[in-house]
Amino acid sequence: MSSVCFYFQVHQPRRIMPGHMINVRDIKTAEKLENAIFDETKNREVMHKVAGKCYFPANNVMLEQIDLYKKQKKKFKISYSLSGVFLDTLERHEPDLLESFRQLSKTGCVEFLNETYFHSLSSFWGKGVNREEFIDQVKMSQEAVKSLLGYKAKVFRNTELLFNNLIAKTVEKMGYVGMLSEGIEWILNGWRSPEHVYKVPDADIGILLRHYRLSDDMSYRFSARWFKGWPVTAEKYSSWVAACQGETINLFMDYETFGEHQWEDTGIFWFLKQLPYEIMKWDHVDFATPTEVIERYPKRGELDVSVFNTISWADLERDSSAWLGNDMQQLVFKELERVGHIVKETGDATLLRVWRNLQTSDHLYYMCTKHWSDGDVHKYFSPYGTPQEAFEGMIKSISQLEFIAKKNIETQNKSHILPSFSDKLPSFGFLNKNTNY
Repeated sequence: MSSVCFYFQVHQPRRIMPGHMINVRDIKTAEKLENAIFDETKNREVMHKVAGKCYFPANNVMLEQIDLYKKQKKKFKISYSLSGVFLDTLERHEPDLLESFRQLSKTGCVEFLNETYFHSLSSFWGKGVNREEFIDQVKMSQEAVKSLLGYKAKVFRNTELLFNNLIAKTVEKMGYVGMLSEGIEWILNGWRSPEHVYKVPDADIGILLRHYRLSDDMSYRFSARWFKGWPVTAEKYSSWVAACQGETINLFMDYETFGEHQWEDTGIFWFLKQLPYEIMKWDHVDFATPTEVIERYPKRGELDVSVFNTISWADLERDSSAWLGNDMQQLVFKELERVGHIVKETGDATLLRVWRNLQTSDHLYYMCTKHWSDGDVHKYFSPYGTPQEAFEGMIKSISQLEFIAKKNIETQNKSHILPSFSDKLPSFGFLNKNTNY
């Protein structure tokens, strides 16, 4: 038996203003800083647009297909990872969409995964499995998914599928049974295939690898006339899936594939409606969630990915260079870590929220200076004219955040200074110059 494991990333960043539009000169409080640097108008506009083109229609198709097969032996099952930043935006701007995801949760055919709440690179901070900020953000994701969707996640998906042995061990230590990663060739080492469950050395957490060729056939090449498999029909695609020899075919992609990256007029929603039927026509193929795959199939081997060879699902390199590949990105990332220690010392919830929203990986992604096809992808997603404009906005925001945090600490310290000896003296009346004696 082979199981199709459908997983969708759902995320929208809290975008910040372009550098030249951020004036921090008179900003002295955390609240004013938050209002000045985050472009809530843009965030609201993007959410409304993508919700209309993708989220609502895609959710409706998923609910329809789940309902269609709910009494059948083979059911249609899917999984999602919703970033905390995305959930925050839903609560502010699209509460009806949040209710739509709740309906999906109630079907019993949908699994929700946890990730870093702020879709950050915090898994790179810390030593060994002791990664305090990373763990805190994962716990925030746990709480949000449980309270908003009524679901306790068992499987973890790190930001942009960033993965190495240490991250996997940290995730296992937090109680997760599985984690997602990218099925890039070099980690497969010859005989291995992305169609099996794996583990890492000295740990037992199940690792599911993205079948990136089949995933990209849907998410990137679906409407590409140059693609030798065009047109990609549900019947043709299901035959590609059925030809796979392993136990699990992991189709991981951005949810925005449906209606946003592949527009409605490409036929992507019709394809999505037909796909469950075409796949389940094959006797040896069904749908399963990540947890079901991990519990159902044995681990076929070990993946050994050191911290120096961290992998992701981004760009041709499938490494961390999309976010940390140039000097601007590395400087901002180091400054975020340094200023974070100062922010945490303040105990100020607003400053902490601002700092964590600045950690969102998209802000680093917008600073990427790669060329050729990867560069075009970065430009497509970026709200800025140039990587330098994104860099300027981040540096201004971090610098002012540090300034306000230090002022906050200074004020706190002054309020705790012991009174001087003269301040302790009683106020005798005869020492008052206005006393008549």
